Order: sequence, then structure tokens, then C-alpha cells
Amino acid sequence: MTTTTTTTAPSANGRVVALAFFAGRAVLEGVLTRHGITYHQSVTLRAAVAAGGSLGREELVAEVNGSLKTDDSVVRGVVDELTAAKLLEEDPTDTSRLRLTDTGRELDATTSAESARISARLYAGIPAEDLAVAGRVLTLVTERANAELAGA
Repeated sequence: MTTTTTTTAPSANGRVVALAFFAGRAVLEGVLTRHGITYHQSVTLRAAVAAGGSLGREELVAEVNGSLKTDDSVVRGVVDELTAAKLLEEDPTDTSRLRLTDTGRELDATTSAESARISARLYAGIPAEDLAVAGRVLTLVTERANAELAGA
């Protein structure tokens, strides 16, 4: 593996953040494609896992939309795809709720483990202090962008 080190890094700005995001996403999509799911489906499965494996359909749509910043109809379509693929299912005791199937949980665990190994390589050697600063800055930018969207 060849490692390239930039000696004069640009200041953080939207372009730099976007380039890092899209490069990382392209790597992730390689993992997801091998397992037959899309980025949007992965984000939706992850939201279900984070909710403990079961949540209301509209809660799931709102949670995923909060991450992807897309139309609710797009997220509902993704939920329908995951349900058709038997990765999510309606809760038989409350059809307004969805729950992960064993297959959905296993797929998320597999893709998450593969992604974690890649992330470890991508972040290897970056000092913890630098990662903490980047985390604080990106969290602040996200909060401000969300506020802009809420005011729009």
C-alpha cells in the first residue's frame, strides 16, 4: 500500500470536506455493492440498528431523512426496498412499526465490520488531537447547515 502525505494541506472548507466525504463514500459503496445494497439502504439499516432494531415507520423515515437530506418519498422507497428484500419487516403486533430481520441484522453487521477495517486504514496515523479538532469543526458546520435548512 502506498501512502501519500500532503505537506501543505489546504484549509478546511466545503470543497475539502466534500472531497473527503465522496472519496470515503466511494470506498464504502464498493463494500455495499459486493453485498447487494445501496448507500441509502445501508444508512436506513444502520438507523434501524441504532434504534435497537425496531421503530415506527415514520420515525425511521425522519431519522434517515435527517442524515441524507432527501425527500421523504425517497426514504419511503428505500424502506419498501428493504422490506421487499426481507431485511426489514413489519412488526406483527404493530404494523406501524418496522423491525430488522435476522438477515438485515447480519448484513448490517457484515458491512459495518468491513467498513470499520477500511476506516481504520484511512484514519491510521492521524493524531487523536487532530481527529478531535476535525470532529468538533465538522459537528459545528453540520449544526449550522442544519439550522440553515430549518430556516429555509
